[in-house]
Amino acid sequence: MKPPATKLPTSRLIAGNWKMNGLKVSVAELDLLLAAAPPAGAELLLCPPATLVASFARRASASHVRIGAQDCHWAQSGAHTGDISAEMLADAGASHIIVGHSERRADHGETDSMVRRKAEAVARAGCIAILCVGESLEQRDSGQTLDVISRQLEGSVPTDSVPEGLVIAYEPVWAIGTGHTPTTAQVAEVHAAIAGRMGAGFRLLYGGSVKPSNAAELLAVPHVDGALVGGASLKAGDFLAIAGAAA
Repeated sequence: MKPPATKLPTSRLIAGNWKMNGLKVSVAELDLLLAAAPPAGAELLLCPPATLVASFARRASASHVRIGAQDCHWAQSGAHTGDISAEMLADAGASHIIVGHSERRADHGETDSMVRRKAEAVARAGCIAILCVGESLEQRDSGQTLDVISRQLEGSVPTDSVPEGLVIAYEPVWAIGTGHTPTTAQVAEVHAAIAGRMGAGFRLLYGGSVKPSNAAELLAVPHVDGALVGGASLKAGDFLAIAGAAA
């Protein structure tokens, strides 16, 4: 993969993944984000469940908060009951779509080739893919981390990807929702390896138990261009505090 030379991003992307959380009343948290001043040096992206994407996108229209989605099917349309295409999500107002999250890989048996097809669909729909990679605790303990990440990138990243259309998120599986966070040295090692493989211009996010208390330390690691935030993104105050650490 030899992407074209692209100017490095000058601001951090702070993306919130609400996962399977959020009802109509949750718009109150979005309103708090919209009412707050745009954080210096950070771009805010909120990925609520699919049921809220359209209403959130309408409410956040022309604001400093962008709305994304958490997954998509690789087909544009067809007989796929219960699935949502990237085109449907773009039509609903999504600017970004997460693909390959470890919970999708584990809960739904998604393979690297499936993730690649989804990333291709996101590009087809004119959205930006946030493609997740990460190792299990067993793989970390056995020294396989960089090999696992390399295989995931090889199998999941479309060959024609460009920095404008793809973000990579490193999320160690053992740190997601557990409260455990890798050391900054561990994060730096993986992000350096991803940066070396992807080339200049691709944004690299760190995700996995990111919270206000550790955001500044994680965002200071070389090649960390932002964060993919889970539980802490459900509360506007915590999410804004993480975004504030980007400054």
